[in-house]
Amino acid sequence: MEAFRLARKKYPIELSGKGASISGARWNSKGTEIIYCAQNRALAMAEVLVHLSLATLPSDFVMLTIEIPEDVFIEVLNPEKLNIDWNVFPCTFETPFLGDDFIKRNEACILKVPSAVVKGDFNFLINPYHVEFYKIKITEQTDFPFDKRIFK
Repeated sequence: MEAFRLARKKYPIELSGKGASISGARWNSKGTEIIYCAQNRALAMAEVLVHLSLATLPSDFVMLTIEIPEDVFIEVLNPEKLNIDWNVFPCTFETPFLGDDFIKRNEACILKVPSAVVKGDFNFLINPYHVEFYKIKITEQTDFPFDKRIFK
């Protein structure tokens, strides 16, 4: 299975989870290392765009294609178990707790979660501490300039 992630060239192009741990995000608390990626390129772009404006748009993004072998266990979060306001911004304590728990339990390498930005699409959270993590590889890196018409 392929997954996708937008990254900035100014940071190391790697799968570590260190960036997410600096300030925390929707599915992790500050201090919890987790790797965010999306089921398709458009969702990867949308997940980044909601945090940017034309004035703050960096020009050094790259799209990473990530190969997740079919034998890597993927846990699926049941969206029906989430509170009705799980996707508000800023996020409530619920979703970071779920991501932190996923990392602490260390039972699966991937957690499939619903996107808060695009209803019906999914993101994949990668556990960099799981024994199967070594199987996951970046297979492609391509420059990704944003089309500025998005901001009109």
